[in-house]
Amino acid sequence: MNIVKNLWRTAPAIRSSFGISHNIQNVIRPLSTTITPITNITEHAPPLELDKLYKRVELEMRGIDPAVLLSYSWFCIAAASHLGIEVTKNWALRKAEKERHTLLRCVHIYKKHKVQYEIRTYFRFIHLQRLTGSTCDTYLEYIERNLPEGCALKVTKVECQKLPDHIVPPTE
Repeated sequence: MNIVKNLWRTAPAIRSSFGISHNIQNVIRPLSTTITPITNITEHAPPLELDKLYKRVELEMRGIDPAVLLSYSWFCIAAASHLGIEVTKNWALRKAEKERHTLLRCVHIYKKHKVQYEIRTYFRFIHLQRLTGSTCDTYLEYIERNLPEGCALKVTKVECQKLPDHIVPPTE
């Protein structure tokens, strides 16, 4: 307060620039003395939600073309390595799963004229370990958006959870 009064007395140019010629006591008002209580922030904040932890995430890829499936599995592994996700296993089944359908060429007669159609489904599997929920969601959304035609993706997650309170370790 004393510094402002001294500045006011010694600087008439400042006083004239504001157009104020009355006493300094009318210009500078004391601060309010009422104190408002501060509420606890944690009472109103939503509870902190922890991220999920996954012990293992299994990707099962199915497709009708083994070359496309192999290329897509390489893409998935490269994306995992860029995100720092540990890939523990990557394998394919030796033989394709075959589904055969037999149809008659003519529905009315000639049972000896049959046609067989075969659908082969190839499989590839990838196991990922130790992922957080946000990393897993980001990774899965990225690889699902880049899923090629003729391929299907099945995801199985193994989540780590806290032991319930009623389970207690044995005492010796």
